[in-house]
This record gives sequence, C-alpha cells and structure tokens, in this order.
Amino acid sequence: MKRCFSYSFILLFLSFLGYSQSTSQALASGQDPNVLYRNEMSFGIFAHSRGLGINWMRAKHVTGTRKRLLEVEALNMKHPKEIKISSNTDNSKRFIYGKLNSILMFRAGVGYQTTIFKRSDRKSVEIRTSYYLGGSLAFAKPNYILVYRETSAGDKFQQSTKYDPEVHTIDSISGKGPLVDGMSEMKVYPGLYAKLNLSFEYAPYSNKVKAIETGVIFDYFPKALPIMANNPAENFIVTLYVGFVFGKKWF
Repeated sequence: MKRCFSYSFILLFLSFLGYSQSTSQALASGQDPNVLYRNEMSFGIFAHSRGLGINWMRAKHVTGTRKRLLEVEALNMKHPKEIKISSNTDNSKRFIYGKLNSILMFRAGVGYQTTIFKRSDRKSVEIRTSYYLGGSLAFAKPNYILVYRETSAGDKFQQSTKYDPEVHTIDSISGKGPLVDGMSEMKVYPGLYAKLNLSFEYAPYSNKVKAIETGVIFDYFPKALPIMANNPAENFIVTLYVGFVFGKKWF
C-alpha cells in the first residue's frame, strides 16, 4: 500500500513537472499554452477628465471568469475652470488665476472583475467589466503666486505669497510661485470612491497583461474640497477616464 502511494506521488510530481516545463517551453518558443493563470499584477497610466494618474492592481481568480481585485492609485485633480493666463505686469509668467489649492489624491480599493466576452484565440479581444469600492485621501496644497514688491529705495522685486482672492487681482500677479511653497500648510481631506469600468485585453500571450480601460469614477468627500475661488467647494466629483494597463500573470 505504501509502495503504491509512493509510486502515485512520484507519477503526480513528474506529470506536474512535465506540465510546467511544457508550459515554459511553449512560452519560450512563442507559443501560447492557453492555460488559466490564478494570479495577476499590473501597472497603468490613465488620463481622466480632470487630470492624470498612475495605478497598481493585484488580481486573483476566484472562478474561471471572475477575479478579486486590489488597487492603489495616485492622481491630480484639477477644476474645470483652471485656465492659464498672463497679466499686464512686466515679465509676467503664465499662472492660473483664482486657484486656491493644488490637489493630489491617493485611492485604495477592492473589487471584482468579470469576463463578459472570452477571446476565442489570441488574435481576438477579451472584454471584462470591473467595479471597485474604497477610500481616498486628497492633499490640498495652497496655491502660491509671485507678486511685485518695492523696497524703500524704490527697487522692485518678486515675492512668493499665498494667493488671497480678497487681495490679489489679475494685474497684481506676475506668475506662479515655486512648487514647494505651501507644502507645510497642506490639508488632508479623506473621502470614499466607487469605480466602474470596461477593459479590453489584447495581450499576445496568456501570461501577459495588455489592456485598454475606460470607465467612470465617483468621489465623495464629507468635507468639501476647495479648488477655485468664487466657485463652491466640492463634496461630490464625477470623472471619466481612459488608460493603458500592462503586467503579467502567473500560477
């Protein structure tokens, strides 16, 4: 009985080893073994209707057509009314008039992905739908501008100062302040988000990830997010996005 069990174990191990080698050899020779990989990791870049972002995603199959997802992403969030202009002052540089804060956001969420159209061969496209729910943090850095100051001797110089809509007019601004100014005054706005998307997978081999994603994202902030002066701070933001995803799959 023990000998029979030992033989069975050895045969099972050799068959698994042979399967792994044949899969590796098939991939190395440019063939596609067309097997189901349980694990997936990918990176992506995307453009949304109010900025740009990058993301990381980890997936694991729970069934043949369904995956459990974890994602982390970073992005900037602009206001639709942000327009760069120049004032009438000497040597004026372009700046965004009325901008109160620059917004950098981080999101982390979990979700599920379902394959709704499985590719019949590697030259076709696989279509999948996903949804995510999670939390977000928005970092609001006050916007600094350059204004002209005058010494007691009558000489003019540029000074970086925090933008104040009650004080600074267009003609009093000579440009955008240094990026690092205002970092110590940054405020954090926690929030929630939900995402729905469609992805179109077109990788040439089944162990690779190449896809185009498009979808909609809903962000909610209990404490409204101030971006532009003379415009209401926002509790609810809806954005559309499209992105490119690449990565790998493994057992």
